[in-house]
Amino acid sequence: MAKEQRIRWSWFALMGWWVFAIVVAIADQATKNWIQHQLIVGDRIKITDFFNLAVVYNNGAAFSFLADAGGWQRPLLAAIAIAACLVISFIIARKSQQKLLCLGLALVMAGALGNVWDRLTIGVVVDFLDFHLGQYHWPAFNLADICICVGGFLVVIIEFFGVKK
Repeated sequence: MAKEQRIRWSWFALMGWWVFAIVVAIADQATKNWIQHQLIVGDRIKITDFFNLAVVYNNGAAFSFLADAGGWQRPLLAAIAIAACLVISFIIARKSQQKLLCLGLALVMAGALGNVWDRLTIGVVVDFLDFHLGQYHWPAFNLADICICVGGFLVVIIEFFGVKK
């Protein structure tokens, strides 16, 4: 295949992965919007003995890291997410033939887009999946966080085992 055709195909594939990431980010936003219309901060819906739905506003990063930093962290975290999306786009364009790798990267990008949208529009990230064991609570999270974790895990496994598909 000629170099020009490979470049054109790579950018075409990148656009497909961007569409995927945007659709997943929209699903993330829809779930956050739904939960905010069902509950107010402090309310919980018990689903099981170890899982609740609850609205939690996180102005920090993962596990509320930097949550008490005073506000300077918001633009920094948004800039990091946007930069990550640009780097991921470059990698996807370069490795578009590796579908599993691109899937993992697109999931990370979807999660970054979902959470950065929250940061830029309301100043905090909406979390609502609340797992606990007795009084011990795992920090609440959302669909975007799941995408980042699953996508990151997929990328690590693919790179660790050298999968080229």
